Amino acid sequence: MALTLYGGLRSRASMPRWYMAERGIAYTWTVLDLEAGEHRAEPFTAINPFGKVPALVDEDPALPGGRLQLFESGAILLYLAERYGGELGSPAERALAQQWVLFANATLATALFVPSSREREFPRLMEVLDAVLAKGPLLGDGWSVADCAVNAHLAYLPIFFPQIDLSPWPHVQATIAATQARPAYRTVMGLA
Repeated sequence: MALTLYGGLRSRASMPRWYMAERGIAYTWTVLDLEAGEHRAEPFTAINPFGKVPALVDEDPALPGGRLQLFESGAILLYLAERYGGELGSPAERALAQQWVLFANATLATALFVPSSREREFPRLMEVLDAVLAKGPLLGDGWSVADCAVNAHLAYLPIFFPQIDLSPWPHVQATIAATQARPAYRTVMGLA
């Protein structure tokens, strides 16, 4: 078996890299030169024809055709959680994880990175998320793929939007601090 993750520095590839570091999943990290357009040309477009990162290739004779190619950080995270992370043993666990990963990549990402949504949706989402995070990890007792997806986006806040006052949401602030203190996160993000 061989996993290869393709991505660029400061891209959504950091989410699956962080997940694999937390779970001790061995992989090869292939950095593409995004400025040179390496992600929009062969051989990478044979893996993701849309020319976006991240992408994952899992080579294993047990897989149909001996190889699986995935793009989209959420799909990659969910695959890793189920196949390599020991998570998502039941349909209910799978559905709950999908709910949070999709929320992170669609709803939360839009509220953060689309200016009109940030003004309109961000405060409401933060209020609800603050109450949810007060209860602990998103899927029960310990850190999971759901926490990876949501917390990675939250940890972007002080990096990309240092002007946003997070003091009304203390559990969001605590989650960001806890995320930034995790050794695997620090290593993947080049902070260690």
